[in-house]
Amino acid sequence: MIGLRLPDPAAILLAAGRARRFGSDKLLAPVRRAGIEHPLLVHGLLNWLNVFDRVHVVVRPDHESLLQAVADALPQHVHAIDWVDCAEADRGMGASLSAGVAATTGAGGWVVGLADMPAVPSPVISAVRMALQEGAALVAPYCGAQRGHPVGIAATFREELLRLDGDRGARDLLQREQSRLQCIQTEDKGVLQDIDTPSDLLSFNISMKESP
Repeated sequence: MIGLRLPDPAAILLAAGRARRFGSDKLLAPVRRAGIEHPLLVHGLLNWLNVFDRVHVVVRPDHESLLQAVADALPQHVHAIDWVDCAEADRGMGASLSAGVAATTGAGGWVVGLADMPAVPSPVISAVRMALQEGAALVAPYCGAQRGHPVGIAATFREELLRLDGDRGARDLLQREQSRLQCIQTEDKGVLQDIDTPSDLLSFNISMKESP
């Protein structure tokens, strides 16, 4: 049937890393975009909240400082954020993604992003969501030849996602099922730009100052 859509996917933002390369909790580091300074996590969340009514943020059990920072910056959106505790977060991204899927197991798929990517544009997040609703098995944005984030994963892979562990996340799934991956082309490098080190943050803030 023309126009038929599958059930809505859930939004999962992975925010449970230890940020060892950064040296402190990078998600609380100040980032300035469009003349507004917020913690890194807040900028990323805003892009997702423009698309989804509810965003599930996977965090370590000791996430109180993140919760408070978000509540202070976005009091009007607190009701739209579900904090998912991942007791096994130190095992890696796979464990975090599994926890996010387990918390949203009835969803029609998942749009999965990384909390340390503050410039992923809302239209790209929306395009990934739409592609899943229209029946894509896997979806990802590409900037040139590079695959970026977020990644869309259909509900058919639910059991495999629930078994994930370690630090590879859904990478093996995407590589194995490359022929089923729908690519969304974009010229926006925000889909590639994550913040791993203080120098990454400095470069990002400088690029924001230089943007028109």
